[in-house]
Amino acid sequence: MPERMVHCVKLNKKLPGLDEVPFDTDLGRKIYDNVSKIAWAQWAEHLKMLINEYRLNPATLQSQELIIQQMDAYFFGDGSAPPPEFVAPGS
Repeated sequence: MPERMVHCVKLNKKLPGLDEVPFDTDLGRKIYDNVSKIAWAQWAEHLKMLINEYRLNPATLQSQELIIQQMDAYFFGDGSAPPPEFVAPGS
């Protein structure tokens, strides 16, 4: 079976899409329809940084809301910027 292709909103090219909807919400469906596997992997790395820098606990509703807000901005908005005091490794 051929891979499902999407026009990735993050990378602006046609690439293999996710294998399944990442979560059961409208945003999850929008991501499934418009985000490539590569961009999703990049988001996962960005999310690790957000969790560490903001010291988020993904089990709390407040952290989940921030993560969803940042995810929406990362893919469909102006982007998700690191915290102001973030220093990239090797800088």
